[in-house]
Amino acid sequence: MAFSVKDEATDNAVRKLAKLKNKSLTDTIREAVEQEYRRARGEIPLTERLERLSDRYRAFPASRMQADKAFFDDLSGDA
Repeated sequence: MAFSVKDEATDNAVRKLAKLKNKSLTDTIREAVEQEYRRARGEIPLTERLERLSDRYRAFPASRMQADKAFFDDLSGDA
């Protein structure tokens, strides 16, 4: 099997990476594609990550206490 890279910038990028890693072009392309595939497959969309964070936040009990400037000044030692 073979495929041809017809973009000069892509060809240069692959060749530079292969030289840096002291690997063949085939090995370099395979490793890069497999790594990107694993990264993309495991990526959780931002909306889903934010939803999980929001759910965790809502799970905390309400304290019914008011945090005002004096409260934060006291925490930071600016009282």
